Amino acid sequence: MQTVDSSHQLVRRSLGDVHEPIDARISPSDRAPDASLEESYIRQLRAHPTDNGQEKYAAAKLEVQTEVSGEESSDETIYVEFEDGDPRNPANFSYVRRWVITLTASFFSIIAASTSGAFALGFPSMTRDLHATQIEATLGLSMFTIGFGLVPLISTSFSEEFGRQPLYFFSGIGCLLMHMMTALAPNTQTVLAARFFAGAFGSTSSAMVGGTIADIWAPHERGVPMSAFAVMVFSGPGIGCMAAGWIEQNAKLEWRWIQWIHVIWLGIFVIAVPICMKETRSGVLLTRLARRLRKQTGNPHYRARVEDERASLRTLIYISCTRPIYLLFTEPLVASFSLWAGFAWGILYVLIESIGPAFRTVHNFSTGEVGSVFAAMIVGCIFGEAIQIYQERLYTKYHPTKGPEARLYSACLAAVLFPAGMFIYGWCTFSFVPWIGMVIGIFVIMTALFVIYVAVFTYLADCYGIFASSALAGQSLSRNIMGTIFPLFTEQLYARLTYHWGTTIFAFIAIAMIPIPYILLWKGPAIRAHSKFASQVTHKR
Repeated sequence: MQTVDSSHQLVRRSLGDVHEPIDARISPSDRAPDASLEESYIRQLRAHPTDNGQEKYAAAKLEVQTEVSGEESSDETIYVEFEDGDPRNPANFSYVRRWVITLTASFFSIIAASTSGAFALGFPSMTRDLHATQIEATLGLSMFTIGFGLVPLISTSFSEEFGRQPLYFFSGIGCLLMHMMTALAPNTQTVLAARFFAGAFGSTSSAMVGGTIADIWAPHERGVPMSAFAVMVFSGPGIGCMAAGWIEQNAKLEWRWIQWIHVIWLGIFVIAVPICMKETRSGVLLTRLARRLRKQTGNPHYRARVEDERASLRTLIYISCTRPIYLLFTEPLVASFSLWAGFAWGILYVLIESIGPAFRTVHNFSTGEVGSVFAAMIVGCIFGEAIQIYQERLYTKYHPTKGPEARLYSACLAAVLFPAGMFIYGWCTFSFVPWIGMVIGIFVIMTALFVIYVAVFTYLADCYGIFASSALAGQSLSRNIMGTIFPLFTEQLYARLTYHWGTTIFAFIAIAMIPIPYILLWKGPAIRAHSKFASQVTHKR
């Protein structure tokens, strides 16, 4: 039964009505004692911008839910939640504000995606200036993806506890400094170290944006923002490589200026974060409000539901660092999509690594002309976005009956296009076949990659809701492990098997993965029903 505390104008309900899910591995006995909520480690780890006027304490606008055991007593726990329509709830931000946040976060993504591929176009001048071997240069490409894949295991889950905005800001600064370090590097070792940390800081641009979009967009609105993010991610390598090809060809610029240009763009992003972005993690905002209530009322029993995960510093670190891996290895949805997306990501880096040598040896392209070939990636993204627009219509039509699985129709098409594009690319690598044949293959591959990427992000975000960043961090680890490994053997593979048969092997692997989206479309609801995490999100809805 609902009651009202007239002294604070608070609505009270039973614990069973608390809607905020927490990590399924946290038992009631692990819940943090009220006295521990203000311990110094929380204050030290919590980092957020100064509260603005909209975040001032207003008890009349808070909905509070209470754990009741028999008769109410002064020791009962009061859970703080946003009331419907509360403007402080990120889900209720204005349409313009949500798009500004989405595009600002996605801007970081296009910069990070650009630098991941553009670096490879500077290999000729870098190996000459630093007296490096080709394998050392390729390691710079792989070191970036190692950092890109490992750090989200920690950063994204901590963002779910302490806020996303601070991580965007400090990640942007760190990434900027690492690009400066690369541009000024006197030797190969410095480049490799800088590339690793550039990937580590830049990983925020990929792993966290999906969670940010899930924070502020309802499931039925999420497709277009996620597609815009995917356009940034997949057009980034194309834009970066196009520009880098001509920069590398200019003897006055070459590889160091490829890095300096990224420093400039990262500087713009760092300036934009405090201006354009706000905190979007509702659990963090509710924790701040609960903390303020405890301070102003002297009642230590106010808490946000997410604070139930904070039994101790050790538990906090354990949950934050292991949740992505736990989801990756225990959740069939995350595991299957991570395998598929990981292989697709590896193929993206195969393209980045092989397009230059292939077009130089087969069609005698210059470095600038090779850069222009990457325009096919951008066109592929645009065509993929057109497919996603139609996918959104299908989602709107079938979501009431299919649920999140209505996101997967375009993925079923991409599963077929993906190996088809590889066959086209591989078997057009003959000098007597016009160069446009290879470009068409790249276009088809990128169209499929784009659709797969959007499907992974939107589907996992819908299925895992509040845990979206952890689910996406798990699949990000899989993707970037593949992105690290594939470039290391690409040159040797093609040297031994030729471009025709090397790419054909990849195509046959892609054929073996075609059933993945079809199985999830068919059996997804049953799989989610048995998930400790996805079932919480389903029940919340």
